[in-house]
Amino acid sequence: MARLTLQDVTVALGRRDVVSNVSVEVGEGELVVIVGPNGAGKTTLLRAIAGLVPVRTGAVRVMGQDPASGKRGAIARDLAYLPQQYELAFPFAVEEVVLLGRYARQRGLGLASEQDLAAAHAAMKACDVEDLATRRFDELSGGEARRVIIAQALCQGATCLLLDEPTAGLDPAHARTVFEMLRAQCDAGTTAIVVTHDLDLALRHGHAMWLVAGGRLAARGAPADVLAAAETQRAFGVTIHVGELPSGGRFAVPA
Repeated sequence: MARLTLQDVTVALGRRDVVSNVSVEVGEGELVVIVGPNGAGKTTLLRAIAGLVPVRTGAVRVMGQDPASGKRGAIARDLAYLPQQYELAFPFAVEEVVLLGRYARQRGLGLASEQDLAAAHAAMKACDVEDLATRRFDELSGGEARRVIIAQALCQGATCLLLDEPTAGLDPAHARTVFEMLRAQCDAGTTAIVVTHDLDLALRHGHAMWLVAGGRLAARGAPADVLAAAETQRAFGVTIHVGELPSGGRFAVPA
């Protein structure tokens, strides 16, 4: 059964269609990576899936619900969204920021339970920010803050994760760790859709790849096949070389 379905989805910003006629399904445990040039419509597509921008035509369903019209609390238990930019108006500690991900699951006064705290610390450990738990979020480096927000999304315990460039600003080791962690989450049953410009990590860890170009879903399939497709070469304006590593893995580089 599909966890996420888009049927003939078109999204307009102003009078211009930014995403056009996208139809696709994503199942349980899939890690889908969305690639494409700047301005192609990747972020708008992800925001439409999250219910944050209205669709002009078509339908989006997450676990059978319309994320744009359902109750946000109920949606948040199934869907976690990580935007490109994240700002906080107050000087929260890192642990408090991560615990914000549990809001939809808390009752009464919203006080953190033992289960909430356990989820927060498991998420911080997965994102290598446990040692930052008492630090002020607004004093972190850009890469540290990014990892904290990924931990917040994990802490939410959602069935589906939507992540917009989660490794932007991260050093190579932490970027790789994030994708390894996401793949492990998906292998355990979570569904994730990730917008990324890191074609190499997308190739190594994604189950499927969507190429978004000119607002269209121009190609989709196995990452290696999509990266080798003529549509991808035209979209990026470069040749992308997919090679084999001695260990048996693959790598992707613009050639």
